[in-house]
Amino acid sequence: MINIDWNTLADKALAGDCLTREEAHSVLTAPNEELLWQLAAAYKVRHHYWGNRVRLHFLLNAQSGLCAEDCHYCSQSKISTAKIEKYPLLAKEEIINAASQAAELKAGTFCLVTSGRSPTESLLNRLCEAVETVKAQYDLKVCACVGLLDDQQAQRLATAGVDRVNHNLNTSQNYHPKICSTHTFSDRVTTVDHVKQAGMTTCSGGIIGMGESHDDVIDLALSLRELDITSIPVNFLIPIPGTPLGDSEPPSLTPQFCLRVLCLYRFLLPEREIRIAGGREVHLRSMQPFGLYPANSIFVADYLTTEGQSAQQDWQMIQDAGFVLESADGSALAQANSQENK
Repeated sequence: MINIDWNTLADKALAGDCLTREEAHSVLTAPNEELLWQLAAAYKVRHHYWGNRVRLHFLLNAQSGLCAEDCHYCSQSKISTAKIEKYPLLAKEEIINAASQAAELKAGTFCLVTSGRSPTESLLNRLCEAVETVKAQYDLKVCACVGLLDDQQAQRLATAGVDRVNHNLNTSQNYHPKICSTHTFSDRVTTVDHVKQAGMTTCSGGIIGMGESHDDVIDLALSLRELDITSIPVNFLIPIPGTPLGDSEPPSLTPQFCLRVLCLYRFLLPEREIRIAGGREVHLRSMQPFGLYPANSIFVADYLTTEGQSAQQDWQMIQDAGFVLESADGSALAQANSQENK
């Protein structure tokens, strides 16, 4: 490992310069004794672009299971035997009720997720109708995650009022074939391109802990940088029994390593929204508040098929760490404290 002044990396990131691969490796392999200095340097970058604000996203699993893809991490894939609830697209009223809950939990973004390779015409029609109602009733940004999209499907979502589309790259181009065989890395990049062309902002990230190398972790971040992704969820694998990655050796994800990954992504993607996503509670554990120094966003409440901690705990964590919640328009909420919600 080369000897690194972490503040130098922060200054490099703020200047718009990309870290060298050697510098990136140094972030991931630094000894634990360096962690607080790394976090301070990453916070320097984060604060420059985001101040002390934290964005909350609310996730709705609007259609569960029933997916013909073979993503090895996913409990909803065709090769999974995980015991999860499976159901078709929720009724419009249920989606609206979930949007109401998102607003009550102070989320600025309502994330609608459906399982499956690509949305059918019927699903897209119903989803667009629900989005139009959500946008009319609530001051929420809407992010849709509906699988692979062609240019016409992306345009329909944009016309309905979808602000952003999530489509994760998941891992590096090199490692992708070991995670999924039913679609390619290029298929995912193409969907991201269609989202951009339709005028929506992009949300794309990955999952750490699937057996990838440090180079794969770095290459994923560099791909996201090259694609100029707006919002980047960083997931840490939760091995789900019944999935190929759930039945294999569990990932050796320490809280310290997870924090180093978040620091690296802040250095490589300095001005972007970086969200600590799935696995936050499992792998960061008592060190979750430290994740807010490189990251500026989290999911509130539950994930797709796994539970998160309560919204009250998230609000308390944010307040205790000296951060404030952010509204849908990007401003700090005036009454962003947990006491009013007890």
